[in-house]
Amino acid sequence: MAEKQRILIVDDDENIAELISLYLMKECYETKIVGDGESALNDFDEFKPNLVLLDLMLPGIDGYQVCREIRAKSGTPVIMLSAKGEVFDKVLGLELGADDYMIKPFDSKELIARVKAVIRRYNSSTITVPELHNGGEYVEYPDLVVNMTNYAVTYLGKNVEMPPKELELLYFLSSHPNQVFTREQLLDNIWGYEYIGDTRTVDVHIKRLREKIHDNQFWSISTVWGIGYKFEVKK
Repeated sequence: MAEKQRILIVDDDENIAELISLYLMKECYETKIVGDGESALNDFDEFKPNLVLLDLMLPGIDGYQVCREIRAKSGTPVIMLSAKGEVFDKVLGLELGADDYMIKPFDSKELIARVKAVIRRYNSSTITVPELHNGGEYVEYPDLVVNMTNYAVTYLGKNVEMPPKELELLYFLSSHPNQVFTREQLLDNIWGYEYIGDTRTVDVHIKRLREKIHDNQFWSISTVWGIGYKFEVKK
């Protein structure tokens, strides 16, 4: 029998935390609830979750700091939960390395769908395949291979770790060379659901990609001012 996926629920509202736990246990996840940031960091090492559902407004250490400290030592996916819907909160959460962001109140089916999607992408990205070019969906340029089959990026001959959304954005752009996409088009193709209109999400991910993948003489991730972005291939 496959081992149950473990989810750490970090929320100081006991009623909401218990409700979330109930939804997840019905889907055969193993859960653990903590009500503050310090406990979250302690239990993260002990419980070794496959995913963290992290409320932003916590007593003591807030959710942003918890996410920052988790990211410093682990690639475990984090979905941030908040009653605050301002763009600033979303962007800051994504910059700190959160994989997704949900605004309370949320529908239980949407929560489960997001949890499954994030865990599935994370598990796919951690699978190692002996031969990177052995078929599948990938694009290849000088010094760069983006492989969607095993969620792997090779840059200058080395593996580059990046969250699934960054990889999907890089793959989408690089599989459409020299085609310009607006931020809205990228949101629609990569994120879909409620991110429509929150165009700074794209800018945050482009910034993070550029920190990991630097332009070279053959290609670049280019800004088309006033419109959006393109993966420019130089002839």
